[in-house]
Amino acid sequence: MANCYICYEKMRKPMTWTSLFLRQPKSCICSACEAKFAWIYGETCAICSRELDESFRREQLCLDCVRWESNPEWAGYLTKNVSLFHYNDFLKELIAKYKYRGDYALVEVLAPFMKERLQQTEYDLITVIPLSKDRLQERGFNQAQALLDVLQINSTELLTRIHTEKQSKKSRQERINLPEIFKVKNRTAIQGKNIVIVDDIYTTGSTVRHAAKALKLAGAEKIETMTIAR
Repeated sequence: MANCYICYEKMRKPMTWTSLFLRQPKSCICSACEAKFAWIYGETCAICSRELDESFRREQLCLDCVRWESNPEWAGYLTKNVSLFHYNDFLKELIAKYKYRGDYALVEVLAPFMKERLQQTEYDLITVIPLSKDRLQERGFNQAQALLDVLQINSTELLTRIHTEKQSKKSRQERINLPEIFKVKNRTAIQGKNIVIVDDIYTTGSTVRHAAKALKLAGAEKIETMTIAR
């Protein structure tokens, strides 16, 4: 009998013939915690995965993506973002424990959710949003890279971060107007490639669009991003 990685309660899983003979992988979270993940489902924005409602959409796009795509500085760089869950209070606290408080074991909770979606995605190269040297030293690990490491997915370092201020402290407009955040490490390697970028949270979409723009201008064919939450 194991403890849930989130609430630490003992987990009592019912024994079935399937679990006995097929040796299904054990879940590291209890059913009560698993139920707190709010999946994004239904009709979503064709670009950012936001659930669509009639008051905040234009055809197949949410109004945020309409604004991005109406701006010639940003139109056409990000093909699609896939986010799995709503960034509710439960997930906000969980990611904070993982990302800022160094609870690395929680990568075992988050990574399996991403596995199936990545298996359904076609790409030539997969990479992560890089941290600045200071941020990496402060946290001890890149939270996006850790997800891929646990899933044993080989990634390629395609970007370096050249703007180091925290994005979370900036308004949407300040993020949009930032100078270049990322620099492409190897232009030859990405020519004509379909690339997936992994990160933990999609907020305003600024960070992933900065990354997508850098890669697209350097010669990549298509840029998609995948995040745990939005």
